[in-house]
Amino acid sequence: MAKAKPPTSRWHDGTTDIEDLSSSEQLAHGIVSVRKDLEPSVQRIMDAELDDDQRDAALTAFGDSLDQVDDPNRDPRVAIANAAK
Repeated sequence: MAKAKPPTSRWHDGTTDIEDLSSSEQLAHGIVSVRKDLEPSVQRIMDAELDDDQRDAALTAFGDSLDQVDDPNRDPRVAIANAAK
């Protein structure tokens, strides 16, 4: 049986110019460009039921938390919940 190909997104697959991406997509692209292993977490934030400003806030909090060992926003679920407040 063939292995399923992982889904791609315009913010990650490199087929869209950075300037043509929304602010959230640019933030997501920036995070996974540096840390590919974080794609599932970033995808979770991108798929969350948030408006554009909330999504930007969640991605920013998540990205900023990566340098902080004890920051609860390292968990994308926490970043989403905090942004949705």
